[in-house]
Amino acid sequence: MIAIDEARGYYVDHGDPVHDFDHVLRVTAMAERIARAEGADVEVVRAAALLHDIARDDDTRDHAEAAAERARTILQSHPVHKIDAVAQAISQHRFRSGAPPASLEARCLFDADKLDAIGAIGIARVFAFSGVLRRALWGEVAPDYEERFAHGETDHMQHSAHHEYVVKLRHLRERMSTATGRALAEERHAAMTAFFDRLAQEVKGIV
Repeated sequence: MIAIDEARGYYVDHGDPVHDFDHVLRVTAMAERIARAEGADVEVVRAAALLHDIARDDDTRDHAEAAAERARTILQSHPVHKIDAVAQAISQHRFRSGAPPASLEARCLFDADKLDAIGAIGIARVFAFSGVLRRALWGEVAPDYEERFAHGETDHMQHSAHHEYVVKLRHLRERMSTATGRALAEERHAAMTAFFDRLAQEVKGIV
């Protein structure tokens, strides 16, 4: 439905190392892998993955909904049922908001996007983002931090990569919606957890 080079042209380079086009390519490769394993429509999943972040330059609305709308325009020459499937998958790929993924194709994209936030690549991304925001390399997480974070009662400048691991990344494996995604998430979760456990020990001079 859409080629990589064409999709690349719809993205604006904001110097964001977390949501750049390399992220889109990783998500696309993983989404296709999951789609094939799960028996989903690979063409729909591929198009949705390539276009899922095209509206991150829109600060006025939910980027997933905006991207789904743009995708409809980009793919307007294709069959309506295919366009609808792509738009639905894009609109439901977010972690913090929006409806849960309903179709199999939406679930494949959702899982692929979340898998890119855990494991070795997830570690690299969270530290890259912390660097952009000039956050601390590591920070102790208070016992009540998750609850306070959920209610918007924390100081975002004290939110280190370790804090993001505690409040978000370590919970992502629980959100997987396909059997393939769950299996891949278990392996990536284990690698990520081992890293942050080791990091805490080195910070405290235990090892």
